Amino acid sequence: MESPVYIQIHNKIRQDIEAGKWQIGDRIPSERDLAVVFNVSRMTLRQAIQTLVDEGILERRIGAGTFVANQKVQEKVSGVTSFTDVMIAQGKQPSSRTISYHIAKPSLSESEKLHLDDGAQVLRMERVRYGDAIPISFEVATVPYDLVKDFSKSEVTKSLYHALESKGGFVLGGAQQMVSAMLASERIAEYLEIKRGSAILRLRQVSFLQDGRPFEYVRTQYVGERFEFVLER
Repeated sequence: MESPVYIQIHNKIRQDIEAGKWQIGDRIPSERDLAVVFNVSRMTLRQAIQTLVDEGILERRIGAGTFVANQKVQEKVSGVTSFTDVMIAQGKQPSSRTISYHIAKPSLSESEKLHLDDGAQVLRMERVRYGDAIPISFEVATVPYDLVKDFSKSEVTKSLYHALESKGGFVLGGAQQMVSAMLASERIAEYLEIKRGSAILRLRQVSFLQDGRPFEYVRTQYVGERFEFVLER
């Protein structure tokens, strides 16, 4: 099954960056120019660029354009904790709204993060996560399909971690987490019920089973005024 066009464009731009066509801090061509280069609509091109922005490979600067992102300082946070458990621990009622849920061919980034073999498929889902009916975060989670193919959609979307532990019998391990700051896009702002340009905390996380296998690559955008990270050493 061939990847969606925007994923193919995402992969090509990322490969060009890794090959040195653009260096850290360089401004890439405009969306209009890239749409002509790839012979696609502006909407398709924008989707590819936004995926790269969400992954921290590119960054948008208001009024200036899109640039190859600077390297970030990385803070390591040990352990894997589900959003559901975090909300319950704070006395809030967790809930989720699924925006999209489909089986797909992984992007280059997803394949690398999840150590996937050629031909593997992934489950990719977008969710808005709530605490006491207030939107806390917008999440794009990618999971190897083989790991969850026997789970129902409701089991996965309600709490993937609980499904893996209780039904799958898996033991969760640690995680690699990268946190950075950004501004909410129009789309994300609408989902999170905030103003466009509001402060967002972006978390990119690869979660591992106890045996070292990566089971999830998640890109989450938290409302800055509604969530904070506590780093324990």
